[in-house]
Amino acid sequence: MSTRLPSAPPILPGLTYVRPLGSGGFADVFLYQQDMPRRSVAVKVLPSDVRDPDLLRMFNAEADVLAHLSAHPSIVTVYQAGVSADGRPYIVMEYCPGSLVQRYRIERIPVEEVLAIGVRMSGALESAHRAGLVHRDVKPSNILMTSFGAPVLADFGISSSLARGIDEEVLAMSIPWSAPEVVAEHTTGTVASEVWSLAATVYSLLAGHSPFERREGGQNTREQLRRRIARAGYTDITRTDVPAGLQAVLARAMSRDPKERYATARAFGEDLQQVQHGLGLAATPLEIPADEWEPASGEVDFSDGTLRGPTRSRLERETRRKAPAAAGIRSRDEDTAIATPRPPVRRPSPWVWVALAAVVAVGAVVVALVVTGVL
Repeated sequence: MSTRLPSAPPILPGLTYVRPLGSGGFADVFLYQQDMPRRSVAVKVLPSDVRDPDLLRMFNAEADVLAHLSAHPSIVTVYQAGVSADGRPYIVMEYCPGSLVQRYRIERIPVEEVLAIGVRMSGALESAHRAGLVHRDVKPSNILMTSFGAPVLADFGISSSLARGIDEEVLAMSIPWSAPEVVAEHTTGTVASEVWSLAATVYSLLAGHSPFERREGGQNTREQLRRRIARAGYTDITRTDVPAGLQAVLARAMSRDPKERYATARAFGEDLQQVQHGLGLAATPLEIPADEWEPASGEVDFSDGTLRGPTRSRLERETRRKAPAAAGIRSRDEDTAIATPRPPVRRPSPWVWVALAAVVAVGAVVVALVVTGVL
């Protein structure tokens, strides 16, 4: 895939641009400062030259899916979405300063921390699946760390409905963490393939590399990785502090046959909790919705590729509008200030002015007669 330069950050009402955060295949992410309430936010923006209806559809779906699920403590929070003045759709999200994108490659992450991340991501995926949604791109770089050090699942850009068929989908995948059936293009995403991807992610965090990546100068092209994933079995992680019980859980979750894997993300998370118990660790909460839970909004429309959301075509300046004088109301922009009513001003009748003029004229004549000695 050819690389492209990031687009210019858009001017957005109530937000001040700070710096770029990154660029993906079809979107840019910028850091902004929100004016009210004051906080840092991440803004994901489509480039101005993108007119692909599939990309617009995927962008809309990501905003809707996040709105559907972001109340979950392990899913990134969305604040708002709209269309910028230059016609680019954007999503304003929680800013997460940390990521696992490179950390697992440069340091050995403790087993207890990886287990906690695995359980929390299991709860996030289980919640998405219960809402009829699949993420379809679970991997280390899509697990962000909040300011409080908590992991959250992000980037639902290629998420989809569990009810949709492969013929209805845009095929997209991150090869090193994609299940064999996804690599073979037999499906675009199922609960079973999500379990495989999450297990491959946990494996990567422990091993320091993706499961089928060759080390020490080996070649790892997309095609080579696809062939290895299609035919290879589970290989134990070469770390002495990884218990056999955890190796067994990962091996089951990464079975080539989807039927031999855990039936749900919840079941995978529960077995990770059992590993925690075996190590004498407190079990990380597996946060999933109650059985009577229902999404707060309607179903996500994955076919909607229209520009949606409020559009600001210009920055509004302060204006004053006259209101009825009797009401004593003065308006400025969208705020309304109510002043103390003023008493009505009574204007004198025109006949009053005529009478005053006559009095002045008579007085002038009298003064003249006195001066001339007539009176």
